[in-house]
Amino acid sequence: MASLRQLEYLVAIAEQGSFTRAAEVLHVTQPALSHQVRVLERSVGGPLLERLPRAVRLTPMGRAMLPHARAALADARRASCAARQAFGLERAELELATVYSMSLGVLPPALRRWSQDYPSVHIRLHEYRHADELREGMAQGQADVAVGPQPSDWEGTVRTLGVEEFVVVVPPDFEAGESGEVELAELAGSAWVHYAPGNGLADIVDQACAAAGFRPRVSVRTEQSAAVPVLAASGLGPALVPANIVAPRFEGRVLRPRPSVRRTLAAYTRSAPDPLTAEFLRVLARECAVGPRP
Repeated sequence: MASLRQLEYLVAIAEQGSFTRAAEVLHVTQPALSHQVRVLERSVGGPLLERLPRAVRLTPMGRAMLPHARAALADARRASCAARQAFGLERAELELATVYSMSLGVLPPALRRWSQDYPSVHIRLHEYRHADELREGMAQGQADVAVGPQPSDWEGTVRTLGVEEFVVVVPPDFEAGESGEVELAELAGSAWVHYAPGNGLADIVDQACAAAGFRPRVSVRTEQSAAVPVLAASGLGPALVPANIVAPRFEGRVLRPRPSVRRTLAAYTRSAPDPLTAEFLRVLARECAVGPRP
């Protein structure tokens, strides 16, 4: 059976791409590192690493084992932390994973309430650009709970939080009807404020515009989700944003798109939540800002 030390060595080699660099990071000798990897390979019945002249890469068996190795190491760290907490040696900690826009609009009310009710429990926040990266990070054991778009084919616990509405942001002098709505197709000729490639919200904009029959021209792209409504309000072009990231006292004009753009949000864990995670999920369900914009 693989030891935690051997799994740690495998993860380090995969991340560093080299036995030499992994040995330096782990503060062990390279022969000791190589020996433990060979023992691990014998225990699993095949090669985990392909030794190339100038690099090392995972074999198919190694790629299959890597996420489980990371999850096992993360669980071991949390087990050690829990034991130390029981003796008052350190504060409790909850690791939370999410996507950028969630930490702007959905999570703040829940995190504020949590800090008021449980000031001794520290939150460590891991942020990802895309829901696929969030799902992968969660599968690899990088957090206790993930909050983001509802994942498909997830084997662990999934709790739906609600439906997130998207709105169109335009300058305050934009001419629109009294309904407060706008047909996306009417904006086909505009140059849009867009998200940087790799940001999951960029996919949502492209898909919504494609459904309306056009591909958006881009006036500017930004890595910062919070900057998108500000740039749109300044006149650089319309933008499609989650309603919950638009501040209540916002200088731009906010319109509902036709057809509507929505996505279901959820919190999910790899297994049944422990008591600390279960309590966080309860607070999250009560306090998170998900729902239609007034």
